[in-house]
Amino acid sequence: MAAIHRMLPALLLLAGSAVAAVPAAAANPPVCAQYCDTRDPSLARQETFPVGTLLVNNRRLVLHLSDVDGMAWGSIDAGTENESVWLDRSFDGGATWEGLLGKASIPATWTGTRTLMYNLSDPSHHRRGMIRACADAHAVACTGWVHAAVCNATCDNASGGTDAQPVSTVTLSGRQISLHFDAAGMAWGTITNNRAGDEVWLDRSFDGGASWPGGSSLGRTTSGRTTRFNAADPTSLLYGGAVRACGRAVEGQNGACTPWSRPAADRLRAAADALMYSYDPYPAWWPSSWWNSAVALSAVVSWTRRTGDQTYTPLIRRTFDVNRVAFPAGGRSSDPVEGHFISRSIDDTAWWGLTWIDAYDLTHDRVYLDEAVTIANYVAGYWDPSTCGGGVWWDRERTYKNAVTIGLYLRLTAALHNRIAGDTAWLNRAVTGWTWFANSGLISGAGLVNDGLTSGCQNNGQTVWTYNQGLAIGAAMELYRATGSATYQDAARRLGTAALASPLVQGGVLTESCDPAGTCDDNQKQFKGIFMRYLAEAGPQFQSFADTQAATLWNGRDSLNRVSSRWAQSASAPPDWRTQAAALQALLVAS
Repeated sequence: MAAIHRMLPALLLLAGSAVAAVPAAAANPPVCAQYCDTRDPSLARQETFPVGTLLVNNRRLVLHLSDVDGMAWGSIDAGTENESVWLDRSFDGGATWEGLLGKASIPATWTGTRTLMYNLSDPSHHRRGMIRACADAHAVACTGWVHAAVCNATCDNASGGTDAQPVSTVTLSGRQISLHFDAAGMAWGTITNNRAGDEVWLDRSFDGGASWPGGSSLGRTTSGRTTRFNAADPTSLLYGGAVRACGRAVEGQNGACTPWSRPAADRLRAAADALMYSYDPYPAWWPSSWWNSAVALSAVVSWTRRTGDQTYTPLIRRTFDVNRVAFPAGGRSSDPVEGHFISRSIDDTAWWGLTWIDAYDLTHDRVYLDEAVTIANYVAGYWDPSTCGGGVWWDRERTYKNAVTIGLYLRLTAALHNRIAGDTAWLNRAVTGWTWFANSGLISGAGLVNDGLTSGCQNNGQTVWTYNQGLAIGAAMELYRATGSATYQDAARRLGTAALASPLVQGGVLTESCDPAGTCDDNQKQFKGIFMRYLAEAGPQFQSFADTQAATLWNGRDSLNRVSSRWAQSASAPPDWRTQAAALQALLVAS
């Protein structure tokens, strides 16, 4: 749905009056969304024209917006030399603002000028903004404040609505204040057992309930029920919005509010929305973990493919375009990234290769497949039969041969064969690699994949991580699809059965060895989702287990639909976007 803009009343101030006491624009860092502030308006991909206009002593002051860019600029026409135009921007509903943004004066012999473009909202910091254009033409005047209406399937302030999930309630002086969500994720509030004059309203926050400037008292009414409002604002790239219902009894001064909540009627959409809350659209990743961002993006791609919802599809391409260049050490990883997602960490590089395979499967855009080939060629350069008879080195320094790197290599090479017509080279690599892996000693007698090999080429007995087990299953299944040989499918099923009969499952719930103590690091938080993705490929006999995991973790989520690394006791460990990505992968393979 196209964005609809709301114009607050215009404010006209006579010459000599002050607009407001605001800090100089230079004191505020630039805001970046898809682009950073001060972009040239000639690069706007769209113009909503005119949004706001005002005559100032016969000069025409205009506010222009580009919805697809999320940016605005101002212009003045029919003016004279040194008359000026600028933008004001507010992130608190107009109470305060950054002033004089992009101030431009009309040059000699010209009759008009314009500002540069500035962002309406600040998704990197979860702030929703509003903007106006101002001019000084022998009097200072401003258009009304404008912001994009929050619209998804329906725009804010809609009537009606049918409950689609259990409501959150709070009591106040015998009244019951309730928060409701419909199937589309819109919210409304009610107050029951109420008296004439009792009020109910919604608050909306885009930073998890830490603050709610510009989102207070939405739909405030004495009728007993508010209209409906959206939680997320996809036009402004603000995902993971939260709402609460609040009320006030007519005889009291204090009110009460329900807890902050996000819609959860559609658990796949809800889990994806909570994950995208942490995505930063300007650097186009989840700060600040490099390989984890690749796996998180794969989860979003899988969500898009399963649901058919294209909400996040543009961000898949943006992640690709922004991040395939080179970055210095510290820019994306502790290591330099040398372009094409390549670094000294062979496993980190390979994760991105698998992500672009997924993107290719979704979009059929050859650019993703070509990137995966570039990455796979780099990874294949570290296959080395001179040590341990084969295997892929974990790092460029060739210090370690481990399960994760060979698992990634096998999945990636077999996947390329399955997508490149007439290929034999990638298939030969995958088959040779599996033969080595199956005989390397990395798989224990119990059918569990240990972390790596010793310098003497023996199983080092280190931790059995779920993602190593999952990658082995996924590699075998991709080889099964490549060759049609049941040998690989049987191997995948044996690995899956072994995992479910091992300490990786406790009380019926997938459990990382670091979970009980709550000591999982940022890498380990994401392992279980990888396991669940690949286990689901191995056959319907694992579906019941997958459904149990999904139900367990979803029942343990918090009111913002966040899931921690401890699926059985989610509230006992802090959630973050890595644990959320793992949860989404597990939900995606449930029935």
